[in-house]
Amino acid sequence: MQGMVTIREAGPGDGDALGEIHAISWGVSHGPLCAPKVAAAGVQERRTKWNAILAEDKGKDTILLALLDDRPEAFARFGASSRPGLAEIHTFFAHPDVWGSGLAAALLAAALGRLREAGHDRVHLWTLRDSAQARRFYAKNGFGETGRRHDHDFGEGPPLALVELERTVPGLGL
Repeated sequence: MQGMVTIREAGPGDGDALGEIHAISWGVSHGPLCAPKVAAAGVQERRTKWNAILAEDKGKDTILLALLDDRPEAFARFGASSRPGLAEIHTFFAHPDVWGSGLAAALLAAALGRLREAGHDRVHLWTLRDSAQARRFYAKNGFGETGRRHDHDFGEGPPLALVELERTVPGLGL
């Protein structure tokens, strides 16, 4: 990875940056699997929702923002899971310009470190079954499929299949 990496908690002024990363990445990764109208609405919704989430989410989840040379490029939202004993990565997106650069792996390592500090020893997430790139990334970073699946309806068109992935949270100092 070339350039200076900074990973910090997202703050009230970061909503537009989170929205832009989420919209562009979601549009590339999810958009082709949705009907065009649904994809366009999904991109717009993701672009505009993060200011409200940052204002409403005080203390519930952690949102880390990864910057490359002071430019916001990736983010992760994580916290407690509805499954007892687990943490969950609720949202994890990187701008397509930094895919394969190592920035997402650095962000994931920082998120796992925060989860360990909070006392979690296992974490899970849901990702698109048909997103080979995301599944490769998570597998490369220690996640394995649990066998749990569900469909998510983004609107018009068929629901998209999601698979659950899980891993241990590495111990402190690893």
